Amino acid sequence: MFRCILLLLPLFILSCSDDTTGPETPTPLRPISSGELALARANSAFGFSLFTSVTDATPEENVFLSPLSVMMALGMTVNGAAGETWTGMRQALHFEGMTQEEINQSCHDIMELLLGMDPQVRLDIANSIWSRAGYAVEEDFIETNRRYFDADIESLDFDRADAAGIINAWVSRMTQGRIPEIVAAPIPDWVVMYIINAVYFKGTWTQEFDPSDTRDDSFIAIDGSSRPVKMMQRTGSTRYTQDDLVEMVDLPYGWDRYSMAVLLPREGVSLAELRKKLSTEQWDAWVKALKERDVALQLPRFTLEYEVGLNDVLASMGMEAAFAPGRADFSGINPENELFISAVRHKTFVQVNEEGTEAAAVTSVEIGVTSVPSVTVMRVDRPFVFVIHERNTGAILFIGQLTDI
Repeated sequence: MFRCILLLLPLFILSCSDDTTGPETPTPLRPISSGELALARANSAFGFSLFTSVTDATPEENVFLSPLSVMMALGMTVNGAAGETWTGMRQALHFEGMTQEEINQSCHDIMELLLGMDPQVRLDIANSIWSRAGYAVEEDFIETNRRYFDADIESLDFDRADAAGIINAWVSRMTQGRIPEIVAAPIPDWVVMYIINAVYFKGTWTQEFDPSDTRDDSFIAIDGSSRPVKMMQRTGSTRYTQDDLVEMVDLPYGWDRYSMAVLLPREGVSLAELRKKLSTEQWDAWVKALKERDVALQLPRFTLEYEVGLNDVLASMGMEAAFAPGRADFSGINPENELFISAVRHKTFVQVNEEGTEAAAVTSVEIGVTSVPSVTVMRVDRPFVFVIHERNTGAILFIGQLTDI
């Protein structure tokens, strides 16, 4: 079921709209359970591993991923896995040490926590499972994902000419039209199921950039060439840290429970060198080192659309068995057939401007049968990494690198 966090009171979910206004006084946060903390740590570790694997394969390209979306889609899928497949998926997702019940309950709880975190920020999380009409699916698999992931469950005639369009209409609706499709038509005969997650984020900067200060400027792409950009500018108190490797600012949205971290390699440090240092431990150290100081920030306005197939990346992270016909074990979906993951597709969108940030992601798992002081100037005019994260749990919603504009 579609979830929206346009909340006027914490944890009371109302109908969706584009309005992200809410109470001016932040509401107290409820305590975070050990399960939620474990899942947030898993999300962080998985997110950096996924980002590193994808960027290692395409080091000079723009990349934008939603670890949260991929984790949720695969979190639903793992409910149908068994044996080596289940073990490999848990390894790739950094779920080791958690039982299946703990994984499901923690996914459920952290979704509720994230959705109720900040009524000044819009976050929608939607899950769905689409199965081929007439194909037998284990009731426990369906009910578990309905209960813990609030998944829409649909049986659809995949042979219909408009079958892919029906699924894509759901995807477009859940991402406010930012990602119009994820399933290609026609649907192959051997595909029996799509397990889909959609995430939509829209946040207004706590301190917006004044559009009248935006000016024409240049951005040095990863190949050394210059690109024209609209460079936003803002001077004021900002969370900032630096070391020999990186300059980092953390820009809050709304009530400062969500923020976007910009990690700019120091002069003489390559983007590849920065990526090699990315880990949960290094990320925690940088976040802990952030201190308020006056910063004259120059940040490019940009829009990015990204698409990637994740089969090879996830296989290299431990999920090899899940993609292997005859070896994969998804008997929790249907014990009579040899099912496997035929494709994991991931699409994202992000737009950063003077007002704030809009971002969306969709992940589709196709099942086949066989984040006195002086003024510091930080000029983001070359490739950088950026992370949209929730500061209380440490959950990473999106992570990307901008290498060209």
